[in-house]
Amino acid sequence: MKVTLLGTGTSAGIPVLTCRCAVCQSEDFRDKRLRCAALVEWSDAVLAIDAGPDFRQQLLRAAPRTLDAVVFTHEHKDHVAGLDDIRPFNFLQGKKISVYATERVEAALRREYHYIFSGEDYPGIPEIELHLIDDKPFQVAGHLIIPIKAMHHKLPVLGFRIGNFAYITDANRIEEEEFQKLRDLDVLILNALRRTPHISHFSLDEAIALAQRIGARYTFFTHISHQMGLHAEVESQLSPGMGLAYDGLSFVWGEDGSLQINHRTKGWPPE
Repeated sequence: MKVTLLGTGTSAGIPVLTCRCAVCQSEDFRDKRLRCAALVEWSDAVLAIDAGPDFRQQLLRAAPRTLDAVVFTHEHKDHVAGLDDIRPFNFLQGKKISVYATERVEAALRREYHYIFSGEDYPGIPEIELHLIDDKPFQVAGHLIIPIKAMHHKLPVLGFRIGNFAYITDANRIEEEEFQKLRDLDVLILNALRRTPHISHFSLDEAIALAQRIGARYTFFTHISHQMGLHAEVESQLSPGMGLAYDGLSFVWGEDGSLQINHRTKGWPPE
């Protein structure tokens, strides 16, 4: 299994439009963040976690040859705005793309993409096969996906555990009963918006405390605002085994369960 972080920024991305702060003006490629999404690739299937407004650009960079499914964490625009960009995969693969969403997310998709659900056989619209999910495990192409319940202020959201990898974004609380699902992780991806408290996201200190409780081998923080500070400076202050995620960071598990973390040393994709 390979996991690639397609985007690690908050809803405004980095650089933020009109902003002249040091982070937004940074030339470090790790400070340039598209909206949050991830790609999970197996030998027989490819799954996207969320499809935000940068989805087309992200898939051009990651260059998956196929896309079998999209699973949504929640319905906010920075996580669902790119669903229309699945169309080339419809054409290439000659099939519908499976979409996994809760009832509340489904309702939002029906509002945002009314033309998909209108019942009219209009040429060129995205073709999806919708699967409703809740907090119960489900499978994508035979691969087990375990939902993790969390709260984004007052909005219920889902994280996901896939093998020894877990992905939780846009949260400021994880339900207590969900911690048993987060045992013995190799990699935890967890949102940490900024250093100061926020009403609907973990701050960096809160995320660090949570990561210490979960005890994954490696934790990388995502959904990062320009208010966090420069990547290199924040990274240098974190404990071993913790780091700031960045666009293009990837993790590969071998058949023997071994883990390889692919750090970039320059922009993504590499030349």
